Amino acid sequence: MKKMINKFAITAAAFTSLLFAGAAASNNNTAHADTKAQFTSVYRVAKTKLGARYVYGSEGSRTFDCSGFTKYIYSHSLGVNLPRTAQQQYHYSKKVSKKHIKKGDLVFIGSSKKNIYHVGMYIGGGKMIDAQNRGVIRESIHAPWWHVVAYGRVA
Repeated sequence: MKKMINKFAITAAAFTSLLFAGAAASNNNTAHADTKAQFTSVYRVAKTKLGARYVYGSEGSRTFDCSGFTKYIYSHSLGVNLPRTAQQQYHYSKKVSKKHIKKGDLVFIGSSKKNIYHVGMYIGGGKMIDAQNRGVIRESIHAPWWHVVAYGRVA
């Protein structure tokens, strides 16, 4: 009788482990799909603002500064209310390594982590969409005038 109870306990534990392992794999795939859907939503809003003029301190809808632009696109696509400045958005976001950056992550530019003065949204292929003195544009994150300090995930 004791052997039968032990076999039952081992079988139940194995079944439970397999059940949770499958759920974890399913959740991982769902999270990836959610990330892609979120990027698509944010990028759709961002593209509509290409060419909008740069005005320091502006949060849209016709003119933007860099952090006003990221605040606007996340708010109008996902309902995420980002803080106002690039430095505040840096502190708000979950940091990710360059190796793990995904489309939709924020790109923080500055002289150090304590001096973030620009932010854009990564769109893949080493490019970001951002608001800067030429307005809202797509550009390389590897431009010689940028010093990428960190990457951050919002949603």
